[in-house]
Amino acid sequence: MHILHDTIGVPKLKIDKTGKNFATLTVGPLPSGYGMTIGNALRRVLLSSLPGTAVTAVKITGATHEYSAIDGVIDSVLDIILNLRTLKLRKHSKNVEIVDVPFVKKGEVTAKDLKVSSDIEILDPAQVITTCDGASPKIKMQIRVERGVGYKIITNEDSVEEADPEFILIDSNFSPVKKVKYEVVPARVADQTNLDQLKLEIETDGSLEAESSIKLASGILESYFKLFNAEDAYTDEDFTTSFSAIKEREEAEKAASAAVEESFTPIDILGFSQRTLNALVNGGITSVEELLKTPMSQLSQLRGFGQKAKTELEEVLRERGYTNNVAVPTTNKEQ
Repeated sequence: MHILHDTIGVPKLKIDKTGKNFATLTVGPLPSGYGMTIGNALRRVLLSSLPGTAVTAVKITGATHEYSAIDGVIDSVLDIILNLRTLKLRKHSKNVEIVDVPFVKKGEVTAKDLKVSSDIEILDPAQVITTCDGASPKIKMQIRVERGVGYKIITNEDSVEEADPEFILIDSNFSPVKKVKYEVVPARVADQTNLDQLKLEIETDGSLEAESSIKLASGILESYFKLFNAEDAYTDEDFTTSFSAIKEREEAEKAASAAVEESFTPIDILGFSQRTLNALVNGGITSVEELLKTPMSQLSQLRGFGQKAKTELEEVLRERGYTNNVAVPTTNKEQ
């Protein structure tokens, strides 16, 4: 990790969700330039490498290419393909599934009409596939639904290798991420003014939650970066550090601070006179623990702390079980 993290600490990560489909990630402070580095890497992975579901081919009775017309159907095959590409589906397994799409005599055919198995979820049942105007029941349509990654462009080789020549292959966008936008803004810690803060906005189609897409993308990046430093890891102690080491140190400091707070006993519980109490508090001694650690010679130098205050202090400490500013338990006095 970058040496700057030793002075600015571990960057704070915050994810704000607006429903399942939209999330905003904010992380910082980061060393100068790291906002762009991390933001661009996450954006590329989010758009290109996350798994999703898409229609990859369609078969319609009597249609041999995209520009065919279908009797009783208002839309051309090309229009139907364009609609099929926008279907929002979630497939749980990697197995290819052939789905029947029944034509109606008259009216719209929507996503809810798909004859899917329990392996496929229809995320938007109202999506229109086509509109019929007296279609024949003899016309059948089937679509091939697959789970994949990225964007798949159909080539001539794919068409030649297709086992069923009646299927018309479709360019498919498997990515569940619809939009990614990131912004790098200046950040400051103490006197360091050249730091970055990264803000990243993600919108998905609903087949993968936005927050999950961020975690999956970062995991993919991490798995690839580990290839370069998996064995015989190299570090430079002067210019690298570890987030885990920083976190352990911060937790240790918090624990030590908590221990100090737990051992703080207000000095006013000892019941000093107002004059003596004012002299001690004005001198910066506000707890019993501080009083016990301060020698009498130093107390005598406090303004307003005279012989009467000294005598009172010694009597109170003796009654409470303290002698010479050191706690000594007594058996006949209540602590």
